[in-house]
Amino acid sequence: MKAYDAVVIGDANIDLVVAGCNEMPEPGQEVYVQDMTIHVGGGAALFTLALAKLGLKLAFNGVLGEDGFGHYIRDHFSRYGIDTRYIRKSGLNTGISIAINPEQDRSFITYTGSNAELSVNGLNMESVAQARHVHLTGYKGSRNHAEFMQAIERIQALGVTTSIDVGWDETGEWYRGIYELMGEVDVFFMNEVEAQQYTDLSSMQDCIRELAGHSKHIVLKLGAAGAAASVGGRTVYRSGFQVPVVDTTGAGDSFNAGYIYGLLNGQPVEQCLLYGNACGAMSITRSGGNSGTPDRVALERFISEKAAFTTDKWEIAQ
Repeated sequence: MKAYDAVVIGDANIDLVVAGCNEMPEPGQEVYVQDMTIHVGGGAALFTLALAKLGLKLAFNGVLGEDGFGHYIRDHFSRYGIDTRYIRKSGLNTGISIAINPEQDRSFITYTGSNAELSVNGLNMESVAQARHVHLTGYKGSRNHAEFMQAIERIQALGVTTSIDVGWDETGEWYRGIYELMGEVDVFFMNEVEAQQYTDLSSMQDCIRELAGHSKHIVLKLGAAGAAASVGGRTVYRSGFQVPVVDTTGAGDSFNAGYIYGLLNGQPVEQCLLYGNACGAMSITRSGGNSGTPDRVALERFISEKAAFTTDKWEIAQ
């Protein structure tokens, strides 16, 4: 028996969500808003919390400041049984992202803080040796591609499976070396827009067909439309759930957690997609990246109540 079902490395920060701010104040002015709430943020942190809520044993590798926000995140992790001993301390303050939510669109003000010191080289291999699975984030294309390839090699040498979500490339590089990384990682997550950028293709079927040529297990997130996965030349799609949208923050990370939850419990791809879609849908029904993510009982109840409306699925051979 391993001590952890999964070990995660990546970003953790504070999300300050400002609701009902429909105009920015001019210099010298003050604007009153509907609400302000504090949440744990960062894709890796949200994935970790979502998976821990589902009853799995997690350890987190990251970097946090020794300020009040850093302690707030550690305490929040501990509340869900997440091992925080591998979180490194920084002399910088913990990162903060202010999400301003007007009715039409969202804007962000972000301080990277302690996340600036995050590196996949900081992955504690002692924690990896005690895990069944490692989930990685923080890929930055050509800037740290070699580091990620080395990290994957070290993890695999310990007989541990891997997954990665590379996320949006804010530099616009869309480094094609990512295909090399796809060939090594056990489960590769990407959303539809990211897939279009990397492949220069427009349709979902064409994207996943292209990516499946480089990855043994690619999962393509399609937002409200659902998700598709291609494993060993077989592609499966499942439609999403229709729910009221309150806040989409962390929906993709919650999907990832649901999918990995199914995978680590030995479920087939169809069920992993169902869990992923359900976790992603439930997460957007409440404000904050992890407020709506379910525990195991709530997940099964949601699927039982809603699955009759999400029977669309198809399968194609590559």
